[in-house]
Amino acid sequence: MISAFTKSFAQLPDPTFRKVIFLGIIGALITFLLLWTAVTGFLFETVLVSIPWLDQAIDWLGSIATIAVVWLLFPAVASVIIGFLLEDIAHAVEQKHFPGLPEAISVPWGETLVDAIKFAGVMILLNILALPIYLLFPAVNLVVFYGLNGYLISREYFELVAQRRVGLKKAKALRKAYQGKLLVAGALTTFLLTIPLVNLLAPVVGTAVMVHLFHNWRREPKFLMLEQSS
Repeated sequence: MISAFTKSFAQLPDPTFRKVIFLGIIGALITFLLLWTAVTGFLFETVLVSIPWLDQAIDWLGSIATIAVVWLLFPAVASVIIGFLLEDIAHAVEQKHFPGLPEAISVPWGETLVDAIKFAGVMILLNILALPIYLLFPAVNLVVFYGLNGYLISREYFELVAQRRVGLKKAKALRKAYQGKLLVAGALTTFLLTIPLVNLLAPVVGTAVMVHLFHNWRREPKFLMLEQSS
């Protein structure tokens, strides 16, 4: 696990990684800017209460709250963006660390789009439902946040990586067999996603980690048995 993260961070200077990071940053910034502008514009253009000072206070609090919500939803948005660029990252990792592999299965662009939208929708919905826990239960909010998003991210990233090599059905079976270790990897990726500036690199690192884990585990007898029986 540690080795997978170390190697993934070490490959960040790779031209392919730099390209994906740049596109991810641009995509995330545009998405968040549009969201913040839309919500803030609505608040400041709409009179919610007749008392001027109270209405202005609500506007500013709403604007600040939007920034907080954007921070919470960064994993979902980043994962959508990275989903379209997954193949480039996986190929770069395999070319450097696992040379000589046969051509990977090509996942149709339309299927990638649908999966990315579904994944983002589920992640956003579950995080919104969990907001009361995040706000009202400080003793457990971090555990819930990292556990929930770690599970979702590890599930999505691993299946996207694994299905390129073994197909979606086997990828799901393998993911269930290693879900404990994947949860840890997903939680660590989620943690990276919550650190300013580092979160711009986290989706690329998280995807690269899943490629390393997949190919490392693929050498294990347990993995081989599951791959053959699925």
